[in-house]
Amino acid sequence: MMSQMPQPIALSRCPICEEPLESGDRFCGACGYDLSAVPALPDDDPTIAVGVNANGSGPAEGVAWPLASEPAGSDTPPGTHLPTDLAGTDSGGHDLSAAAHELPPSGSPVSPVTGVRFDRPPEPDEYPLQAPDPRVAPETPTPAEGVKVCVACRAGRVDHDGYCENCGHAQPRERDHMELEAGPIAAVSDRGLRHHRNEDAFAIGNAALPDGSPAAVAIVCDGVSSATRPDDASLAASRAASESILAALPLGTHPQQAMHDAIVAASRAVNSLAAEPATAREHAPHQNAPACTIVGTVVAAGLLVVGWVGDSRAYWVPVDRSSPPARLTEDDSWAAQMVAAGLMNEAEAYADERAHAITGWLGADAYELEPHTASFKPDRAGVVVVCTDGLWNYAEAAEEMAEAVPLDAAVRPLHSAQVLVGHALDGGGHDNVTVAVVPFPTPPQGAGSA
Repeated sequence: MMSQMPQPIALSRCPICEEPLESGDRFCGACGYDLSAVPALPDDDPTIAVGVNANGSGPAEGVAWPLASEPAGSDTPPGTHLPTDLAGTDSGGHDLSAAAHELPPSGSPVSPVTGVRFDRPPEPDEYPLQAPDPRVAPETPTPAEGVKVCVACRAGRVDHDGYCENCGHAQPRERDHMELEAGPIAAVSDRGLRHHRNEDAFAIGNAALPDGSPAAVAIVCDGVSSATRPDDASLAASRAASESILAALPLGTHPQQAMHDAIVAASRAVNSLAAEPATAREHAPHQNAPACTIVGTVVAAGLLVVGWVGDSRAYWVPVDRSSPPARLTEDDSWAAQMVAAGLMNEAEAYADERAHAITGWLGADAYELEPHTASFKPDRAGVVVVCTDGLWNYAEAAEEMAEAVPLDAAVRPLHSAQVLVGHALDGGGHDNVTVAVVPFPTPPQGAGSA
């Protein structure tokens, strides 16, 4: 008899990443999960106690329950073990016997034996692709050289939408992990361990002032997840700001004015994303227009200039560590407003669940565009760390950030950016992580990581 393919069941959300689904979807549009692999719901049969008829009157008839085998060479029957008779340990190697009898907080759904919470299903650290069907892949001709090949079946061609034409799998996004080094500066961005895509973006570059002295530029943007197309917003903003500032500096524009104009250009680029066809938002009509935060720095002519809107940050870390590090930006956030108003201290404000609600951003529905810029003249060598909250969540204070920055950051910026991203991932990686490392003063062109 020919086996039948399992029929997909009707789902409103993907069982892997909980992305909303449309009727008839075979694959999740966000993570590519094969929805036909979701098992069908079991028949609604009544629960029958072991060894008892369905009506509870006595032993079940016609049921051959397995019997424990008799031990060889002994008249002693095998012992019966209960789960509570066996010692257990948790993932840290601690004894579970005491924890099994501790009462959980009131109202928390827990297992009656181990005390394990079941508030919500565990979220996967990764989103693995389903293994290809070996009966199909060999029959597909190998694409020509230069054609992008599916990472799952290794045979199908990837279409313009990022899906395999052979097995249908969504391909890993190129932005999941990015690294770039441009002369003496470098940046790294990573999706993190919890998000299904990277909504951060960065741009770095070098320019020459009219007198021939070097200038280094780094822009970092963080997409607002509650808005539509946050990844597009951060990418458009970082590119527009970088292009604007790198074009202005060689013309003699003051670095601080160039930074201000770059933020305005980034805002216009993000605003233009809202002018999309009505059909493009029909699946999410109640979401906001594309939006992101921005932070950037320019190191030129002995000046350190920063500019920002939102809660992405810039930190100053001296090379010799003989003077204290400093945060160079002030967040546009609820927490920062509470601290500025004297209603909370910083520790209380950032411990509140509303701490990361931003009050300033780039986007068509922003209340008002208020680019912040500041100019500094450090009296010693150091590095500027430009980052999203995916990093500073794990090194919030300037002293904590300085401890995470390697001592050789000024001469190995790419390595240092990699170390800082790793610091965030080791801390939990609950958000996208992006960081740029810019040495001060700017080394001669051609210098970079050792």
